[in-house]
Amino acid sequence: MHLPVVTKNPTAVETEVAAAYRACFPTGDARFVARVFGWAGDCFTGRHQDYQAIDAPYHDFEHTLQGALCMARLLHGRHQAGAVPPVSEHYFQLGILAILLHDTGYLKRRGDNDGTGAKYTITHVARSTEFAGEFLRGKGFSTADILAVQNMISCTGVDSVLGTIAFQTELEKIVGHALGTADLLGQMAADDYVEKLPALYREFVEAARFSHDDKSFVATYASAEDLTRKTAGFWEKYVQPKLERDFGGVHRFLNFPHPHGPNEYVRRIEANIRRLRQALA
Repeated sequence: MHLPVVTKNPTAVETEVAAAYRACFPTGDARFVARVFGWAGDCFTGRHQDYQAIDAPYHDFEHTLQGALCMARLLHGRHQAGAVPPVSEHYFQLGILAILLHDTGYLKRRGDNDGTGAKYTITHVARSTEFAGEFLRGKGFSTADILAVQNMISCTGVDSVLGTIAFQTELEKIVGHALGTADLLGQMAADDYVEKLPALYREFVEAARFSHDDKSFVATYASAEDLTRKTAGFWEKYVQPKLERDFGGVHRFLNFPHPHGPNEYVRRIEANIRRLRQALA
């Protein structure tokens, strides 16, 4: 069973991710998790030389930490289940890097003082892959590893078309699917997910205002209440089919015990959906 972790606390999440990493690779790089969490903290809290601290109201640093925690647990569960092909330490590392960088597209460059990072909602996946490439090149990563991280990040986004992603290896694809899964489950299972939906709506309003794209998904909600009313359908008609069809059901590696035990993330999401429906009744 996964114990509760305060995802507003980067150190608490880092500790849990490090524990999952060590459980999979007892003789692996003991400093890896602390190193990459330090990088992510620098990026999101304004210590990057070229970028401001994140100011998007919904896609904040906690959102990234929620995804990273879910990702580490999923990959650990897959490792424990003995799934084939096994995810190597190297691909585990690339996956954690990718989830930590997957929403850097919401960051604003220094001097960009118009609006919040939410204005980049429609383009944030492309901006995140660009940021990751620039950032990882500066850290000395190889071209192949940078492309792997970028392909994994491309698995996120409501309009991502996985069939167009030119994965270099099967493991890269598996970890990318795990990332896309963790991005969705990590946020929707949060205790305050329902309360944060108005903040998500504000991001959509800002994105629509800056993009002037009336056909984008961000322009399909008339109000925060409208988004709230449509969230149950989003879970049932978009997320659940995507988890099964597009991501190959890798969320089942979060079942404890595997394979037929309860899935704490799905249980918490369904509890959030029930809360939503009761509030709207």
